[in-house]
This record gives sequence, structure tokens and C-alpha cells, in this order.
Amino acid sequence: MSVTTTEPLVGGLLAQEVLARARTMVEPVLRASVDSLGEPLRRMAGYHLGWWDATGTPLSSESGRALRPALTLGAAAACGGDPADAVPAAAAIELLHNFSLVHNEVMDADPLRRGRRTVWSVWGITNAILLGDALQAQSVEVLSTRLPGHLTAKAITRLQTTAVDLCRGQYADCAFENQSRVSIDEYVSMAAAKTGSLMACAGALGALCVGAHTHTVSAMEIYGRELGLAFQFVDEVIGIYSDPAISGEPVGNDLRNRKKTLPVIAALESGTDAGVELAALFESIEPLTAEQVTRAAVLVEQAGGLALTLRYAHERLAAAMAALPADADTGDLEQLALLLTERGR
Repeated sequence: MSVTTTEPLVGGLLAQEVLARARTMVEPVLRASVDSLGEPLRRMAGYHLGWWDATGTPLSSESGRALRPALTLGAAAACGGDPADAVPAAAAIELLHNFSLVHNEVMDADPLRRGRRTVWSVWGITNAILLGDALQAQSVEVLSTRLPGHLTAKAITRLQTTAVDLCRGQYADCAFENQSRVSIDEYVSMAAAKTGSLMACAGALGALCVGAHTHTVSAMEIYGRELGLAFQFVDEVIGIYSDPAISGEPVGNDLRNRKKTLPVIAALESGTDAGVELAALFESIEPLTAEQVTRAAVLVEQAGGLALTLRYAHERLAAAMAALPADADTGDLEQLALLLTERGR
């Protein structure tokens, strides 16, 4: 199934170039930060980031997409500044993002991410938790040592507020598993904290680092938050309907685990026959069988869950684009907006 929320992506190559440039600019700071951890945290962090295997042998494959760092650097450029001035903030955002990934993998008991074993499945839960804690600490260290002094307090305050938002969002997401009913509003609030807040911070820090006006910083924050929600909504659709060769994850994994994603919640609230049948499938606590996963995916679409989720994604994407200042050079941000909502997972 094709996941499309807007007109077909234009300039996809340019979007990939935006990401590649961000990786090139940010990776030296990330590597220095990881190296400072010492062993065994250094090896665990580099493994998680895709730089080497579990033994420390370097890998030739490309590491990470650098979506959030690219957003930070793009926001700096859009404000008329030098993206290089925002590199420390971009690196801090990426470190905080990976803190949340390592911890979330433990909480979700995910053995794989993009076809590779997760940190906890290699080194154990205790060590994975410690690595996540270290990455979060390093995100603050990067800001405190690499930004000009007049920016440090503001940047760290934003980053730490975002860390709390991430935890709030993850708490809500986990709590949904034990709730018999989750409303669309509850889901959107969770996604705004778990996904939207970090991308909002990425946009705001990019503007802040180049001395943008308060109004412009706020505009970049809104852009990031709305884009983050669009990203999350599309991600929920991909989690049900993606080709595993693209996503690197088992098809229908979210359905198999009865995860209350937006398409599922919308289908359950639809009042349709398909929604009622889906609710019956979700009553059991056992993982769905392969046949049930296939049937559930059909029911979500029949009940309108797919259409509603894609509509919500389109609306949030439009809101993100509308937030950008009319006189800003937003080419990179426009490319990222299209790429993030028309992608493989």
C-alpha cells in the first residue's frame, strides 16, 4: 500500500542531500561525545548509532538518517544564519533522540531495530538503561561546552524541558496498553509530547543559535512540532502497511502487539461493523496470529482509520508549512517536510 499524504515528492534527491549534509556536519561532534564516554559505554553507543558492530569492528553502511539534526540546521539557514553555528545544538538533539530510542526499546521489549539487534538484546537491560542515561547527559554536555555562553542557559533549558516532555509522552504511550479505550485527543496529546516536542526543540534551537528574533524562534518551534505530528501519524500507517524490506521491521508488528495507534483508535471509534470486528480481535491479550494481523489491517482501512490518519497527517503538514516565515529561505525545511511524510519507516 502506498503511503501518500501530499502530492508526490518533488526533489527527493535534494532532500537526501540535506540529510547527508547534516550527517557530515554533526557526526564529528557526535563521535567526540561518544568517545568521551569510555568503554564499554562507548562501544554500546557506537553500535546503537550504526558505526560499528558489537565487537567494535567499523561498518561501511550509512549511519542514521539525521532527520532532527537536519531540521536544526535547516532552521538556522532559514533564519539567515550560518548552519555551522547550530551544529552543537543539532548534535545535542540527536543525542537526546537516541537516549529516548534506547530506553523505548527496553520498555517495548523490541529485539530489533531496522534489522539489527537492539542494545538491550545484546548487552542486557541494565546496561541499555545506563547507556540511555549517558546519552541524555552528553546532550547537555555538548550544549554547555560548545555553545557561546550567552546561549547556553536558554538552550539547555529548552533541551531539558523537552526531555521531560519525551518522558511524559512515553509514559502515556505505555499507559495506553492497559487502557480499554483511548480517545483520538489522548493519542494526539501523547504524540505531541513523544514526537512533536523533540522536533519542536530542534527547530527552535536552530533559530536560537543564529540569534533569530523571538517570534522567529517560536515559528520554527511550531513548524517542528506540527511536522513531528505529521511524521508520527504517517509512521503509524507505515507500522501497519509498510513493506518490511523498506521498514526493516516485521510487517504489522504494531497490530500483532495490539498497539493503540491512531489508525487503530480511529477505527475502533468509527462505530462501523469493521470497527466492531476489530475491537473483538483486540479483546484478547495474546499477540495476533499472522492471519489475524492481515485481517486487522483490512478492518482498519474499512473502518476509516487509514483515511483519517492520512488526513490528520496532511493537515499537520500544512500547518507546519504555514508556520514558516514568508521571507525566510525555507528550501531545506520544505524538502524535509515532504521527505518525512512520504517515506519508508
